[in-house]
Amino acid sequence: MKRAHRLRRPDQFRRVRREGRLSSSPLLNLSVAVSRRHRVRCGFVVTRQFGGAVERNRAKRRVREVVRLLLPSISHGYDLVIVVRSTEVLKMPFSELSQLVEQLLRRSGVWRQSLPNRLSPLNVEPSGAEG
Repeated sequence: MKRAHRLRRPDQFRRVRREGRLSSSPLLNLSVAVSRRHRVRCGFVVTRQFGGAVERNRAKRRVREVVRLLLPSISHGYDLVIVVRSTEVLKMPFSELSQLVEQLLRRSGVWRQSLPNRLSPLNVEPSGAEG
């Protein structure tokens, strides 16, 4: 995930947790706050009670990759903080983790419907189809 899409400073995390709306599941918490910028920025938190550094970093990498892939479908102008609450995040299939994050994003109101791809083969008229 590019640096421009990440929260980095503790005060940024605190602002989102303090001012934002919370959506939660048994595995993840999602805090969403209106951003001062016109882009999506994300931060990821895994507490020390989760386990050692290897497990914490692996959990963050998995969730970060899910969000990176879903980034085009998230409305601009929001800051997100995702807190990993359970070690199940390490064991569950990637597709289930992706569905869980998408469900939290929809519940929090920052999910936008995908716009039809104008360059999709289904939307392009075949050349030479003149009647």
